[in-house]
Amino acid sequence: MTNSPVTNSPVLQALLWPFAVAYDGIVRVRASLYRRGLFRVKRLDGTVISVGNLTVGGTGKTPMVLWLAERLASEGHRPAILTRGYRGSGQSDARGLPTSDEVALLRERLGARAQLGVGKDRYASGRTLERHGAQWFILDDGFQHLALGRDADVVLIDATDPFGGGRLLPAGRLREPKAALARADVLVVTRSEHAPAVESVVRRFTQASIFYARTQLEAVLRVPALQIPLPDGDLTRVNFFAFCGIGNPSAFFDDLLRWGVQVKGRRAFRDHHHYAAAEIQGLERDALDAGAEAMICTEKDVFNLRDALPERLPVYACRIGLALRDPELFWRAVLDAVQRHRQKAAA
Repeated sequence: MTNSPVTNSPVLQALLWPFAVAYDGIVRVRASLYRRGLFRVKRLDGTVISVGNLTVGGTGKTPMVLWLAERLASEGHRPAILTRGYRGSGQSDARGLPTSDEVALLRERLGARAQLGVGKDRYASGRTLERHGAQWFILDDGFQHLALGRDADVVLIDATDPFGGGRLLPAGRLREPKAALARADVLVVTRSEHAPAVESVVRRFTQASIFYARTQLEAVLRVPALQIPLPDGDLTRVNFFAFCGIGNPSAFFDDLLRWGVQVKGRRAFRDHHHYAAAEIQGLERDALDAGAEAMICTEKDVFNLRDALPERLPVYACRIGLALRDPELFWRAVLDAVQRHRQKAAA
């Protein structure tokens, strides 16, 4: 099972085409109404950096949010991350705070270095955090969240599937037409170091700075505690069965091969999939049948399977970061965008 919101069937795509046309009209009109001031944009007092994309599915937004939060923390700030949480989930953690797998991952990785505001109304979350001293905000998955003003729009494009097949939802994976890239201040092409074909398309709509980034493996940790690392050398010696429930599972499987992992089998689930005990047992059987000695998944998956672990095989999670090709130039481009927007607002 995968998380693709569209089918490869030409017949079904043709049937969905009228709905995609209608959706296209709706998102264009909505963006125009915000641009002309007919829909109100609320603004926080602090600096807001938005991280988003054009397509549904994984482009590396969470690693980028982490990169920005860690960069701000290294400069003496305590950033606040504004996130809706998956489907605006009403689930809470042991402290009664709203959570989802992505929210739990951000909390675990950043700890006290960042504050989190979780909820559908991200302006209200931001105002609450401002009363607690927040001055820098990262708007997670914010490119289409036009109701909240931002000082920089960072847009990620996955080089392996940059424009979702060229079709808008529900016939394709595009959330907005490519012309929406005109709103971007900084573009990051992920999973590549050079993509001239992508740049050629992007340049039809924007002159924003373009940067490149690849995922990098930071650690492989034993589930569920994520405190015991895989011994050195075992990553390329042990036979693993890979599984995940993320937006772009094929990218994770490709990364494993790039990192030299011996993958003896794989299975993908829908993004944010919560694993039942019976599913984990089935995965373990598949892994044993394939000759695997351990199982491996993403760090995000850990928060959806801690109540259902296999009995015979260990499970390890990949802690993945983002390696920007020109990190200092990228950060300067973000700060330059902030300054431009601030000067425009003050004029």
